[in-house]
Amino acid sequence: MRIVTLENSGELYTSQVYLVLGDASRIEDVNTLVDVGQDPAILASIGRAPTGIGKWPVEQVVLTHSHSDHCALLPLVRDAFHPKVFAFSPSIEGVGCLLRDGDTIKMGDGYFEVIHTPGHSSDSICLYNQAEGVLFAGDSPLLITSPTGTYEAGFLGAFEKLCARDVRRIYFGHGAPLMEHCNQRLRESQRMAAGSQPAVGRQ
Repeated sequence: MRIVTLENSGELYTSQVYLVLGDASRIEDVNTLVDVGQDPAILASIGRAPTGIGKWPVEQVVLTHSHSDHCALLPLVRDAFHPKVFAFSPSIEGVGCLLRDGDTIKMGDGYFEVIHTPGHSSDSICLYNQAEGVLFAGDSPLLITSPTGTYEAGFLGAFEKLCARDVRRIYFGHGAPLMEHCNQRLRESQRMAAGSQPAVGRQ
């Protein structure tokens, strides 16, 4: 599995956009964007990516949630590449395939478990690949340093589920990925969150 963090212009507030590819760019690998952001410069970045000879550059899109900084570019991505589009929320225009907690989806040459993590938004998901320990976190608040926050029960339950996985790399919706001590950081954060007061779910 290869994960390419696509460059943006730096002129617009946008999420990170990741392109997940197979190691060998085989025909059966599924070139996948995790989120699309809202910066049109992403389209040029896709054109420079090593997506494979004879393969369609973007075959599918998986959205981690419906906030505009993660999905506003979707109409342009659809016009350019005509991908299948997956999301947990049915309210995003252009989504053709709905995901549910526990689903499995192929991205690149790997399979990812869909983990519903409500909290940042009601439709937030994480995507976990067991074989390589890769976790796409979207904007789910997985690095918690204080017990003073408030988290809804659904998020706390999902956090327990994440802590039961072997996570070796975390790719966030914003900022640099975490490449070491992931399990330790998750468990420390889960303990902080578990000591917080419950909250009403956010939209």
